[in-house]
Amino acid sequence: MEEDGDVGKKITIGVCVMEKKVKSGPEMFSAPMKQILDRLQAFGEFEIIHFGDKVILEDPIESWPICDCLIAFYSTGYPLEKAEAYAALRKPFLVNELEPQHLLHDRRKVYERLEMFGIPVPRYALVNREVPRQELDYFVEEEDFVEVHNERFWKPFVEKPVHGDDHSIMIYYPSSAGGGMKELFRKVGNRSSEFHPEVRRVRREGSYIYEEFMPTGGTDVKVYTVGPEYAHAEARKSPVVDGVVMRNPDGKEVRYPVLLTPMEKQMSREVCMAFRQAVCGFDLLRCEGRSYVCDVNGWSFVKNSYKYYDDAACVLRKMLLDAKAPHLSSAIPPTLPWKTNEPSQPSEGLTRQGSGIIGTFGQAELRCVIAIIRHGDRTPKQKVKLKVTEEKLLNLMLKYNGGRPRSETKLKSAVQLQDLLDATRMLVPRTRPGRESDSEAEDFEHAEKLRQVKAVLEEGGHFSGIYRKVQLKPLKWVKVAKANGEGEEERPVEALMVLKYGGVLTHAGRKQAEELGRYFRNNMYPGEGTGLLRLHSTYRHDLKIYSSDEGRVQMSAAAFAKGLLDLEGQLTPILVSLVSKDSSMLDGLDNASVEIKEAKERLNEIITSGAKTVDSNGSPLWMMDGAGLPSNAFELLPKLVELTKKVTEQVRLLAKDEDEEFIESSAYDVIPPYDQAKALGKTNIDVDRIAAGLPCGSEGFLLMYARWRKLERDLYNERKVRFDITQIPDVYDSCNAAVLRLLIPLHLLTSALYSLGLDLKYISSASARYDLLHNAHLNLEGLDELFKVAQLLADGVIPNEYGINPKQKLKIGSKIARRLLGKILIDLRNTREEAISVAELKSNHDQNSDLSSEKDDVEYPSKFYSTNDDMKRSSTNDILKVKTKNDDMRRSSTTSDISMDQDDDDDKETKYRLDPKYANVKTPERHVRTRLYFTSESHIHSLMNVLRYCNLDESLQGEDSLVCHSALERLYKTKELDYMSYIVLRMFENTEVALEDPKRFRIEMTFSRGADLSPLEKNDIEAASLHQEHTLPIMGPERLQEVGSYLTLETMEKMIRPFAMPAEDFPPPSTPAGFSGYFSKSAAVLERLVNLWPFHKHANSNGK
Repeated sequence: MEEDGDVGKKITIGVCVMEKKVKSGPEMFSAPMKQILDRLQAFGEFEIIHFGDKVILEDPIESWPICDCLIAFYSTGYPLEKAEAYAALRKPFLVNELEPQHLLHDRRKVYERLEMFGIPVPRYALVNREVPRQELDYFVEEEDFVEVHNERFWKPFVEKPVHGDDHSIMIYYPSSAGGGMKELFRKVGNRSSEFHPEVRRVRREGSYIYEEFMPTGGTDVKVYTVGPEYAHAEARKSPVVDGVVMRNPDGKEVRYPVLLTPMEKQMSREVCMAFRQAVCGFDLLRCEGRSYVCDVNGWSFVKNSYKYYDDAACVLRKMLLDAKAPHLSSAIPPTLPWKTNEPSQPSEGLTRQGSGIIGTFGQAELRCVIAIIRHGDRTPKQKVKLKVTEEKLLNLMLKYNGGRPRSETKLKSAVQLQDLLDATRMLVPRTRPGRESDSEAEDFEHAEKLRQVKAVLEEGGHFSGIYRKVQLKPLKWVKVAKANGEGEEERPVEALMVLKYGGVLTHAGRKQAEELGRYFRNNMYPGEGTGLLRLHSTYRHDLKIYSSDEGRVQMSAAAFAKGLLDLEGQLTPILVSLVSKDSSMLDGLDNASVEIKEAKERLNEIITSGAKTVDSNGSPLWMMDGAGLPSNAFELLPKLVELTKKVTEQVRLLAKDEDEEFIESSAYDVIPPYDQAKALGKTNIDVDRIAAGLPCGSEGFLLMYARWRKLERDLYNERKVRFDITQIPDVYDSCNAAVLRLLIPLHLLTSALYSLGLDLKYISSASARYDLLHNAHLNLEGLDELFKVAQLLADGVIPNEYGINPKQKLKIGSKIARRLLGKILIDLRNTREEAISVAELKSNHDQNSDLSSEKDDVEYPSKFYSTNDDMKRSSTNDILKVKTKNDDMRRSSTTSDISMDQDDDDDKETKYRLDPKYANVKTPERHVRTRLYFTSESHIHSLMNVLRYCNLDESLQGEDSLVCHSALERLYKTKELDYMSYIVLRMFENTEVALEDPKRFRIEMTFSRGADLSPLEKNDIEAASLHQEHTLPIMGPERLQEVGSYLTLETMEKMIRPFAMPAEDFPPPSTPAGFSGYFSKSAAVLERLVNLWPFHKHANSNGK
């Protein structure tokens, strides 16, 4: 630029900032500030003046350097009022206005301003205290929620100090997830948070904001504005997951640029305008398709991005020229003046991914991984039923059911269970009386059950976790006079108490899940070394994890995620951050209850008739009714009863008088009570308990005896000559099972054989197996033989539970897994749609590459504020307009326990997209979708039955099975899909064939039998070692297709569609305002993806 007269005068930029905020070692400015100011100077139009701490703190404002434009922002010790006085005196153009910076020190004012401008924030409430620990009548704290001005916040919720400079933020977790608190703080070394499992009460030392916790998929988004028309976003691993800071080799926190949605771009503009801070950083939370601002930081620059430095310098240049030299052109020169000496940034590559198990078909790129996984090893599920007439228990029922005499109540919270424990302690007899008559025997049995209830409630020393609940159901009522003497009222006089406990994921289950997660990381994603972690950290891995409502399933999902993503620490924060519950898709068997009942009746006929399943027509064995049932079940049953009695008697001796004498026992003197909550993250056995000769885990001898005694009674009650046959839930934890009590003499034993066979699978076999694995150190004689007998019966029952022949299995399986099958098809279709759209964009670019300009600079819209007054005027006007704007965007419902009822991942699931224009990644277009579904055995069996028998449907006659013949044989011989069994579908795209060719997308199917190894099998060193650790190895994946076969996505869809819930039957999602075009399924997907590619050289980056 020529320098003659006023035209040649440079614009002076004053940097009035504390040195600690801008210096980097001996350098005058920090790296980002220096990079940007150097670029501004390189244009030749600006002169930079740095004030320095001495001038700012000691000199009067009259002697401060005079400048045309001022960069000034608050930090600790900064005299903001003094800077405001200087600005009023000299009237420079302020890049960031000073008066609004006072707002940033108070989170209450920040939220108030955001709401004033209609910018979405999380649902929150304020608790203001004038003195520490001040009691407030509007603030109530209970075990799992706080209530502020009658607005309830269920855990997990966030607690923030109102002072913006206090970064000690707490997250409190619900007891259903194990409880505890995570403290977030500014990074110290490689830590940014710590989990405290014992902290359950909120702070009361000061004033706090309580807000709803928003599950973001373990990712935070930081947005950086440079003026209202430019926003750059970066994502990082959220500190709420495991608190470990990801750093690059230079020690910098790993962050990657991500694309903003149209609504988020508008939010960025409004944040900039609301606080009148041109250069401004703020935190964005993405949750269920919506975005919320949860913090505004003020002046912030991006670190380690030359492209961002270029953009920021160009935007600031235009801003300053428009304000102080509008006669000068702000057009970007053809070549940026600093480009010639700029070092090139290294870019990190990723190993090209191809097929991993069934060979390579051209340039096959992995596009999608879908896994359906059963939970890990658990403790036996237990249930205690007793009729109660005690006044204390009846009053407790009325207390928690609102005083309604005919209404049942459920006790699950710590306060409720403590009340029950207090009442039970008063009712349990101090001594065990002898048994003289039937009535006394029943009294003895009642007392024993109360003693068992007391022992279960006392387990662990405090109430936490998700493994104890009590139901009280009124059975009889009488009319009594009201207390005030006016009329009568009903009063319950008898109720049924049902205590359910157990079914908890064991240390072995947690270890199994974590190990399987690591296996998936290293084997399911072809590539070298840490390929998946690299893919995931660069936001090219779209991961969603779903779980049923059962605690053991949720914890299995969290432990698996820990291994998959190489996380650290406890499972509770991982569970809350990364796992979504979807009970409608992964729980329940109600849809197939009629068909399952029919199958049971038919199976009962086969067993009691003694019919053998033989191959009479050359058909495969698995096509026969009741295939796999043992022919000698009647002979096995008496032996099973005998062995059960033998084991029960041994456990009785171990448990004798334990509840009265444990204080005198040296073992209990040194071994503290088992803490279920603290055990949530453990993957190793409790060595102290084992060494002391105590049962593994939380179970004492008394409860262990109760479990075996119940088993013995279920099989045969000698005193009453009665069999207690329980129609147990269809596979896992359905609470609708009816108890069928049949008075049967011994000679009618065979008529009950089938029902007993079911009980044997879930009680005999499960209990024997559990104790063989976890309590082998107790050396119970006959336990191994009992397991073998029970397993013979169970091996025949398990394959026939969901249908006694393939057609019935298909019918039942499609009803149970209908919703899950529909979701899997949606996952595959979305992946295909996205891949095709990306391929079309790339193809169009390649065709037009010769016409494309090589210019890699940004174009800037003309709509910029040019003076401070413009910004002030617009802000004032906006404040008047936006009070009623966007009210519908306020979050109106809680996120806890929400079932995912969408028909498309893109509608409500959180999305993070790498921004390739700013990412130093060689393959920014690579993208893999992973969907993990954790469930129980019922859904695994149901899904497998549909996959292998779908061709038997009338509409698909003549089609081959999706599963090859050899795999069908292996499945027939697979008696159980055990703990951590899984089915995996991987979709690959062959980029060498045409888009319309069906062979463009192919599916690979594999399955694993899970931990399908008997505790008695110790044939190799590894198995023996695992057995010593109370765990069993997970079997490797097996093919469901022949090597070299080619299952296209088109064929897969055709075969599965008749049994899957159609996409249109899923409840329609509500696409939030501003997300249409970014998350829609229609042709607008092109709009969603258009900014994904670095080859769009003329893309408008200001609104990026």
